[in-house]
Amino acid sequence: MGGRTGRSIRVFLMDDHEVVRRGVAALLSSEDDIEIVGEAGTAAHALARVPAARPDVAVLDVRLPDGDGVTVCREIRSAMPEVACLMLTSFDDEDALFDAVMAGAAGYVLKQIHGSDLVGAVRTVASGQSLLDPRSTARMLQRIRERQERKDPLQALTDQERQIFELIGEGLTNRQIGERMFLAEKTVKNYVSNLFAKLGMQRRTQAAAYAAQLKAEAVKGQEPE
Repeated sequence: MGGRTGRSIRVFLMDDHEVVRRGVAALLSSEDDIEIVGEAGTAAHALARVPAARPDVAVLDVRLPDGDGVTVCREIRSAMPEVACLMLTSFDDEDALFDAVMAGAAGYVLKQIHGSDLVGAVRTVASGQSLLDPRSTARMLQRIRERQERKDPLQALTDQERQIFELIGEGLTNRQIGERMFLAEKTVKNYVSNLFAKLGMQRRTQAAAYAAQLKAEAVKGQEPE
């Protein structure tokens, strides 16, 4: 029970399909330690009813006729950060997974999940733990890395390599860079080879053009609207 004090886990259900909602409610409420404290078939009803229901866990359908579970999750977590949100969907949707986790969801499970696994998932997130299957977690972390790299394409470079990259952008030769940084020309050449490999480049002109582009984008980003 993850250290809970014997009190039932209070669960709120949101799913636009009544049959699914009733099935999940029957499954969970048959457990001695789980109590269904509210239900909703739309995002609007969920947001209106959750505060009064005071659930420990909100099981939220991702796709709804009047919105989406990710938005509901974000709203619930903002107003009631103690509520653990468990996203339930019939789609193995990478975008929904990423958005749900960014919105503060504690878990993400597919509707094809076995009943006993869903009960276990509710207990897991109620105890304060995160519940994401390894495959989904790996995809999500890769997605976060990709977004970070798009935000900062030079993230893979060391501080030394980044400095050398900037000096290449200024048109300096390896010898000039070595003199500027107090490094041997051969050492600079090794650094240049490494940063080219990390950036997927082959020629110095590519690096110089890319450095100029990033510098221009940085200047543009600092300009007032």
